[in-house]
Amino acid sequence: MEQRTFARLGRTVGVMGLGAWQLGADWGTVTEDDAMAVLAAAVDAGVTFLDTADVYGDGRSEQLIGRFLRSRPGAGLTVATKMGRRVEQRPEGYTLAHFREWIDRSRANLGVDTLDLVQLHCPPTAVFADDAVFDALDTLVAEKAIAGYGVSVETTDQALTAIARPGVASVQIILNALRHKPLDRVLPAAAAAGVGIIARVPLASGLLSGRYDEHTTFPADDHRTFNRHGEAFDVGETFSGVDFDLGLAAVRRLSPLVGPGRTMAQFALRWVLDQPGVTVVIPGARDAGQARGNVAAADLPPLTPQELTAVREVYDELIRPRVHDRW
Repeated sequence: MEQRTFARLGRTVGVMGLGAWQLGADWGTVTEDDAMAVLAAAVDAGVTFLDTADVYGDGRSEQLIGRFLRSRPGAGLTVATKMGRRVEQRPEGYTLAHFREWIDRSRANLGVDTLDLVQLHCPPTAVFADDAVFDALDTLVAEKAIAGYGVSVETTDQALTAIARPGVASVQIILNALRHKPLDRVLPAAAAAGVGIIARVPLASGLLSGRYDEHTTFPADDHRTFNRHGEAFDVGETFSGVDFDLGLAAVRRLSPLVGPGRTMAQFALRWVLDQPGVTVVIPGARDAGQARGNVAAADLPPLTPQELTAVREVYDELIRPRVHDRW
């Protein structure tokens, strides 16, 4: 697998990672056996970057990854987790004392002394301008509780503010064929600063898998049911903020581009990989077959200029007017 580097973190990872939200909660039921099978399939296929958070299943995702790490000593994996969503989302909650509490919990869940990468988990906008927050993170690096830190963001403005901070090693942002805004300024700024880009929601919560239609339903405990209109958290996290029916129409326009030898999901993942400045893409998977299929996208040739243009045209016509200025 192609390797790309987090310059400020001093780590090189495979371009296709694994997002582990599904292994915790909010995507329907994933058994422990299925979760372990997903992790094994991904790593056996070449994945070296795992992304989780302390609130995914109230620590379940971290705990499962910790169990997997113990079964694969010396595997050379980089595990990124997130913190900050365990309290009411107010800037004053982002303190060194809380950070120590959350990091100690994540270290216990993962079974490690030093966390590879800790990301602020889509905090309030005011947090990005608070020097004390980043001084606290620098303290934790100095104490070797964490090797480095980054931010997971909702908006491009938040990303640009974070990139300007000298200690920020990574920015995690939604980027997919239905969410192009980070291409305009965020990816170029990150590349110039040596900040890694972790592309999340690359399949738009499964919309870009091509497996859904107007009759598709999701379980009650799946965020694609309970957060479709932003009832629980930012609506941009569910289907990238795109209306479900509109997203289906866009996928139908894109599907003739897929051709033989690849799936719609692989085409969509390859599109993300082809964007200059992306360090790693983190699709999720609910079973081992999905994990292997996602990783296979990294072995496909880049999309042609004609294919890239076609994706842009579908976005400009159908999606841009609805979502581009929102995030």
